[in-house]
Amino acid sequence: MYLFLDHSSWLHRCHPLVRLVVASALFATAFLADRVSWQLPLLAISVAMVASTGSWPNIVRLRWLFGLVFAMTLLVWALFYGPDDRAPLVAFGPVLISQSGARFALTMALKLTVFLATGTVFLSVTRVEEFAYALTAAGLPFRIGFAVTLSFRLVPVFLESAEKVVQAQRCRGYDFERGGLLERFKRYVPVLVPVFMGALRRTDGLAMALDARGFQLDRDRTTYLHFPIGRRDLIAVSAAAAVLAVYAYLWSEGRMVPV
Repeated sequence: MYLFLDHSSWLHRCHPLVRLVVASALFATAFLADRVSWQLPLLAISVAMVASTGSWPNIVRLRWLFGLVFAMTLLVWALFYGPDDRAPLVAFGPVLISQSGARFALTMALKLTVFLATGTVFLSVTRVEEFAYALTAAGLPFRIGFAVTLSFRLVPVFLESAEKVVQAQRCRGYDFERGGLLERFKRYVPVLVPVFMGALRRTDGLAMALDARGFQLDRDRTTYLHFPIGRRDLIAVSAAAAVLAVYAYLWSEGRMVPV
């Protein structure tokens, strides 16, 4: 249901806000770089974080997502980037892939891979309640943090509810696999009704439970979670800030633009 892995890596032991800051810094750094040569170091950092935190099982679970995002991004940007002043890399009928388009497509594919890897690492080392704690520690209202983290809890519940409905319909002899792709898709439409009805009931029950517990009160919230700031946290934040500062300086000098 969740991507969290209960390990004891250096990032697991960091303050939740520090994990959020490191992930945000890597997101911003990857966003600034529009050259392959500057995306490769970030990809190496992401791979090192995956290895050091033991997040490989989640990378394997999401391997199809990584592969599809990389391949489709590479294909779309390569085909639609447009020609340049140099000889095309591929020219076959209406298909034209320029050298600039191929490089930029690879850059965008690597950028999205870094985004996915960074997000996967963050979710692998951070529990849902720790994510809410980090958002509150960052200065966001408690309600926003609760709403964001609630989505992580409810989406698996809804998927599990849909799976139960499908299994119940199969026990009654309803065949979801018969016919073509469009016909099979239509067969899943009746499943949406009980799933949405169940979702509405859960949402209504959750709203009443929250009101009964004083969710609308404007008092300061207390928490049983407490994470001290240590030397490890300062080192992690300093390293992430240094990488971001270097890339921001190079971006301001115009060295990150594609050529």
